[in-house]
Amino acid sequence: MTSPEATAVEPHIGTLNEGSLHAALKQMYSEPGDEFEVPLGRFVIDIKRPGLLVEIQTGSFGAMGKKLDHLLPDHQILLVYPIAVESYLVRPNAKPKKSPKKSSVYGLFSELVSIPTLLDHPNLTLDVVLVSVEKTQVEDPKARRGRGGWRTSDRVLREVKERHRFETAHDLLALLPDGLPPVFTTADMTEAGPFKRDVAQQMAYCFRALDFFEEVGRTKAGYNYRLTV
Repeated sequence: MTSPEATAVEPHIGTLNEGSLHAALKQMYSEPGDEFEVPLGRFVIDIKRPGLLVEIQTGSFGAMGKKLDHLLPDHQILLVYPIAVESYLVRPNAKPKKSPKKSSVYGLFSELVSIPTLLDHPNLTLDVVLVSVEKTQVEDPKARRGRGGWRTSDRVLREVKERHRFETAHDLLALLPDGLPPVFTTADMTEAGPFKRDVAQQMAYCFRALDFFEEVGRTKAGYNYRLTV
């Protein structure tokens, strides 16, 4: 499921005002003979080749729900979703600074909660690409609280660290930590896994929607679950 890579990519494919990270990933996934930015119904597809549509999604999953609902019944789709596990902040007149914020493949679940049964469709495959990026930032007094007056204007791919492919919803179960008891809570998941409680709760929400978890009671510690698969 996981394949480490160290790849530097320079974008050159035509872009429709897309960001640098999106363009670089599109180049990485392209093959000779591919078509780019292809209109299909009322939507535009990043990459089209015989038998497959490739969509690069650097934003939220919820924003592409209608697109997937329209296309998946008749097309095989590979959805590519990057997660920045390493970021360098690039600001005017300053050296690049490594951000203390970290993520992992488990960041996937913060998006899956908006479409928890996304991978339950036989025509969809998901690639989660763990990347190192440079975030170009500009001063913006209207930037959201906690960002110190800086807004990210672009993200540039530095390196691909790993790729995780999920061909079915069952592949997500590989992200569950080992050693869970027969009946467990999200606190048990947090103790056994390399993630915090909020991620465990997101996982539980998605796995309930996929019928992988069954609620079997509730205590002060939270809901009790058992695996159904």
